[in-house]
Amino acid sequence: MQLVVARIGRAHGIKGEVTVEVRTDEPELRLAPGAVLATDPASTGPLTIETGRVHSGRLLLRFEGVRDRNAAEALRNTLLIADVDPDELPEEPDEYYDHQLMDLDVVLADGTEVGRITEISHLPSQDLFVVERPDGTEVLIPFVEEIVTEIDLDEQKAVITPPPGLIDDRAEIAGSREEDGA
Repeated sequence: MQLVVARIGRAHGIKGEVTVEVRTDEPELRLAPGAVLATDPASTGPLTIETGRVHSGRLLLRFEGVRDRNAAEALRNTLLIADVDPDELPEEPDEYYDHQLMDLDVVLADGTEVGRITEISHLPSQDLFVVERPDGTEVLIPFVEEIVTEIDLDEQKAVITPPPGLIDDRAEIAGSREEDGA
């Protein structure tokens, strides 16, 4: 199975290094020197990682054959894809690969159906489940433990306890109620 593990950002310096937006919880495994990664678009790869280092909190990679800023900049926005055994699980018990979460049924703690996960959106601050509801609409569910209280891969479900207004319109908006006697 192929998983997107990073997206190449802008060139860094003049010797072919690029910044990388990491999309894996295991960068030391997936983005190590010597790793050969497929790419999207496929025409830019495969790419072999020659060196990697952290600079000012950002991962910088250099690929074999990429020696200058122009070659590095040509790789911008390329997705890096690793081959992963579909039976492989993350090291931590509360971590999941995207393919494990896709198509899970999303339910409330009382069993009420919310929908099905159709996409996982990886944002800088947190991940979001894109959940398709039975009526065809979509709702975004932050993948944080306060809201997603249980992932049961055997039962193929994610249990959520959403705050008011996340999946319905029952939220109270400050100042929207008329004050008594006004």
